[in-house]
Amino acid sequence: MTAIPGPESDGAVLLEVNDVWLKLGETQILEGVSLDVKDRVRPGVITGQVVALLGPSGVGKTRLIRLIAGLDRPDRGRVSGPAGCALPAGSVGVVFQNYPLLRHRTVVSNLEMAGEANGLARPQAAAKARALLERFGLGNRLRFFPAQISGGQRQRAAIAQQLMHQKQLLLMDEPFSGLDPAALDDVVKLLLEVAHMDELNTVMVVTHDLRSAMIVSDTVFMLGRNRTADGKINSGARIQRCYDLVKEGLAWRPGVEHDPKFVEMEKEIKEGFRGL
Repeated sequence: MTAIPGPESDGAVLLEVNDVWLKLGETQILEGVSLDVKDRVRPGVITGQVVALLGPSGVGKTRLIRLIAGLDRPDRGRVSGPAGCALPAGSVGVVFQNYPLLRHRTVVSNLEMAGEANGLARPQAAAKARALLERFGLGNRLRFFPAQISGGQRQRAAIAQQLMHQKQLLLMDEPFSGLDPAALDDVVKLLLEVAHMDELNTVMVVTHDLRSAMIVSDTVFMLGRNRTADGKINSGARIQRCYDLVKEGLAWRPGVEHDPKFVEMEKEIKEGFRGL
């Protein structure tokens, strides 16, 4: 008997950023950043998490994801996973804007190398690489070099490369940048597919594209700085607002962007964005 999806609920905390501070030179970049991502539970449905981190250029979004990924260390504060434990080594994947595939290796070779580096035997790495590339629509691009495929295809290959080793947290820096409408739809579908591969998977999207972020996400975090009455910045960035799209009934719905409630919330978030 198939379970009928019922009311959504929140499960355990999968990612916690607790009072994180970062200063570069004399500039306070992040100041007391705190957020948490909880397991979204829908009975009978495997539901990963997709959260968006929005904020103006230069506010510190990329710096924050580097801290979450463990590439940098905060001056103060802590990033932790389930049960307050440190995120396990290798459990966080990062796809930056330039999709860093090795130019002198074919697409499939890039994936195979990643698999072997993470402990897979060569035959296992080869089989998994081909399976992932087929799944992401790149089965006919196995022997191409990165320069021979489109930007959208390189992005899919970079995501597949991260999945050669199981990642519970995938951080995406500007995944919607420079894409035409058809490619944008493909990326939205791909991110949802990656998230929903496992109940505990989380995809964090760092972007300026508010509409795409709302379409794909269940939660939107707004990173911004406090300002004085005359508009001058007087602090480092912190989470200024959080929008729960699940509670608003605006998550997990094809065509949700046509809902008048979605349009109204988009306007509200856009207005809030201007004050960051």
